[in-house]
Amino acid sequence: MAEILEMTPAPHPIEVQKAPGITRIALSSPPANALSIATMDALSKALTAAAKDTDCRVVVLAANGKVFSAGHDLKELTAHRADEDRGRAFFEKTMRQCSALMQQIVRHRCPVIAEVNGLATAAGCQLVASCDLAIASEEAQFQTPGVNIGLFCSTPMVALSRNLTRKHAMEMLLTGERIDARTAREFGLVNRVVPPEYLGTVVGKYATTIASKSAATVRIGKEAFYAQAEMGLAEAYDHAAAVMVENMLARDAEEGIGAFLDKRQPEWTGR
Repeated sequence: MAEILEMTPAPHPIEVQKAPGITRIALSSPPANALSIATMDALSKALTAAAKDTDCRVVVLAANGKVFSAGHDLKELTAHRADEDRGRAFFEKTMRQCSALMQQIVRHRCPVIAEVNGLATAAGCQLVASCDLAIASEEAQFQTPGVNIGLFCSTPMVALSRNLTRKHAMEMLLTGERIDARTAREFGLVNRVVPPEYLGTVVGKYATTIASKSAATVRIGKEAFYAQAEMGLAEAYDHAAAVMVENMLARDAEEGIGAFLDKRQPEWTGR
């Protein structure tokens, strides 16, 4: 990780660190780092703050402790079964908030990198799948165990089915079994697997490399990537071509191409 300029201990249950161009948000309510209402709210606010921070080019999403995230807080959910509606309203609130959080990551102007050094299950696995990149240590494990307790991981399925092959996604969803980091890489859930002692260094290298690019170009590219992925082939090409035309007219593209032709380093302006 780059040199830390600022460390803001956000109110429990997250921790935020800032380095040049990089915001690191860590889930910080071990041992489970469960995605309770409070945790999801804090994470969403931190992501919003990062989006508004003009210095932020990359977001790293990590966790403190041995578990990346165990998913939804089952104790919190179960407590609401005593409600008059048997918990329906609270369950709906939880799932809506989780779905909004995952979409916030996908729609975030900055690339979001998951740094996984432990177990990521259910909505925790969904969180990893929702990030643009994911780097895992050799000790990381992944699981969608809902089927084992009578609660199919339907919302994690959305992120998994958009990142893994269908059969790999169904394998995780139907068996509920854990997979190790290398299997997760084979399935397409993570980009790289590294020894745990090098995880922070490798994530930092990815983040620093991306942060060195034109922020405007990266934003345009990320937005276009997810937009075209939901389109048919012809529509996707039309959309991508239109994006490239607008990108070519951007000052950073003019500067970048000029710098390449002049054999010099570009000076990005973010325009």
